[in-house]
Amino acid sequence: MNKEEMASYLGQQTNHEKSFSFRLNVFFLATFLIFTVLIVRLAYLQLVQGPTMQKEEANIATKSVSIAPIRGTIFDSTGENKIAYSSSTQSLYMSLDKNYSLEENKAELSSIISELKAVFDEYGDPETTMTAQGIEEALDITYRQNYGYTPRRIKTDLTNEEIAYFLSHKEDFPGVEVVEENIRHYDKDTVAVQTVGYMKPFRSVIDPEYGIDFYIQAKEEEDPALQYLDNEEVGYDGVELMFQEELRGTKGLKTFPVDSQNRISGESTLTPPDKGNNVWLSINKDVQMATEQAIMDQLEYLQTTSNPAVYAPNAKTGFAVAMEVDTGQIVAMASMPDYDSNVWSEGSKTQEEINKISPFSSNGAIREVYQSYGSQEESYKHPSSTVLLGSVIKPLSVLIGLNEGLFTTSTIYNDTGAGKFGKKGYESTVRNSSGHVYGQIDPASAIEHSSNAFMIEMVANKLFDKYNTGGVEVWDSYMKQFGLGVSTESGLPGEQDGLREYIHEQETTGTQSALAYASFGQQGKYTTLQLAQYTVMLANEGKRLKPQIASKITDEDGNVVKEFGAEILNTVEMDDAYWDEIKQGMNSNVQGFDNFPYDYARKTGTSQQNVGGVDVENGVFITFAPRDNPKLAIAVVIPEGKFGSNSAAPVARKIYDAYDKYIGLDGTPKGNEAAEQDEEQSTN
Repeated sequence: MNKEEMASYLGQQTNHEKSFSFRLNVFFLATFLIFTVLIVRLAYLQLVQGPTMQKEEANIATKSVSIAPIRGTIFDSTGENKIAYSSSTQSLYMSLDKNYSLEENKAELSSIISELKAVFDEYGDPETTMTAQGIEEALDITYRQNYGYTPRRIKTDLTNEEIAYFLSHKEDFPGVEVVEENIRHYDKDTVAVQTVGYMKPFRSVIDPEYGIDFYIQAKEEEDPALQYLDNEEVGYDGVELMFQEELRGTKGLKTFPVDSQNRISGESTLTPPDKGNNVWLSINKDVQMATEQAIMDQLEYLQTTSNPAVYAPNAKTGFAVAMEVDTGQIVAMASMPDYDSNVWSEGSKTQEEINKISPFSSNGAIREVYQSYGSQEESYKHPSSTVLLGSVIKPLSVLIGLNEGLFTTSTIYNDTGAGKFGKKGYESTVRNSSGHVYGQIDPASAIEHSSNAFMIEMVANKLFDKYNTGGVEVWDSYMKQFGLGVSTESGLPGEQDGLREYIHEQETTGTQSALAYASFGQQGKYTTLQLAQYTVMLANEGKRLKPQIASKITDEDGNVVKEFGAEILNTVEMDDAYWDEIKQGMNSNVQGFDNFPYDYARKTGTSQQNVGGVDVENGVFITFAPRDNPKLAIAVVIPEGKFGSNSAAPVARKIYDAYDKYIGLDGTPKGNEAAEQDEEQSTN
């Protein structure tokens, strides 16, 4: 090898050594960086994420069982009467520590059932004895109703002897506990039962198709403290549902470790529940009871009277709402007949039992409710609780005419007994009730005499002339401003808006026909609560108040959490002379108001409608008193009661008397004085 070759060889060797050294350095550097990252990551996991991961690990190894809170009380407005309240009871629960559905554990299961049954038979109430099959179903060994770790409720309302036995023999019944629970009770006098509502187990109100949205959403809650127990009783209707969150209180939690099979493996920790708040209704029990009794007495009278002009054998239901003019508070809300809602606290119902009470369990004062008349076919021939409002619309019809400039307070109309509308030469004619002819009348007289002719020719026809096809839209706007055809916003669950039938009449027959029939009350069906809110607006001259079903909410110690005062939803501004005119006209002749000590405004209605091919007449009545300083507004509806002056008005008189006795139409309760007057009137 010559010198040049040697030099070339040595050069190549040097390059290889340099390349190898570089690669080795890169390797060590990469190794260093990788280990550095691993060390930093490990430190981060230990120091930063460690506590969080430990908590998650603990959560995986523990389970929490919710303890239903103690539900708050529902009082009447005075606070002296508990309308709904909860009482404590002792129940027996058992936690399963193994899978008793396996054949190898069947003998032990049979032994447990026999031992429990022996205790129940010896120390329990004979009327609530349990069978072996009932105990096995309660244990839910197939986990159809409960998770493996969820304690099963075996029996409720334990006797003192049962409680003492299980507490003194804990070692003989591992996994068995005596737990304090609550049972909901309702005033035995059945006070506003549909308005108050009732309770149902949570599992029965979460059906995706028929359940309540509030509870369906609550089912997805992941926080154990906010979750519901499947068997926890929750508000299903009325105030119980409306104030569910306030009444419920705060859940308790029982947390315990479990093994991989979801079996309890250690001592538990307990966070006790907190009692819910108390709701004070605006309803006065005494006034409410008088209202309910007045309706039932009137229904009996209408069905049995020998007076052919008043006799109404199909008047089987009645609805009334009394609402304070200045506060919006509902003093009474009755949907009669009613029922004892304590039946829901007595356990599950058979379908036969449910069918028996279903016609009375829904609040007909705020929604459409049908009664049972024997067969389903026969029931279709009778109206629901939401009837055509009839002539009680006429004060508003006159207000619309005045406000739209269709006539003035001094305008004189010649009532010939009938009103005509439609294309000339093809007019339709509507007569006054009983064909009465009133001659020269002003707007106030038109209300007092309930002139259909005036409403058609002075309101409907002129409104059509002014707006043509837009007349119904104008009419609709006024209706909604006065709370007819829209929600009263009371907050009561299931409240309906009513039916604005003049919209359909316009589409099928024409604008003028829709306006004509609407003007005297034959094109709108509204709830009794809507009529009461509308009457309040007539009384306070244009302020639509939110109906308040509660006056306040207090905590367990009596501290006020929230108060409900007057809340104006909207205001209708009109000339004072217009309000004076309609109040002057609200002077219908009615029965039952002899010797009434106050000047009162009133309007009767007899709504006529065809139901299932049968023509019926419904009694409707609205009133407020005193006329010049209104305190209370009342709406009464008696489906198939015929004339409102005979059927509905006497109910309103008794509501007034009760309110005056216990609260005072002039601000001073009359007490015994009113009772003596009632007795004297009854004697006469």
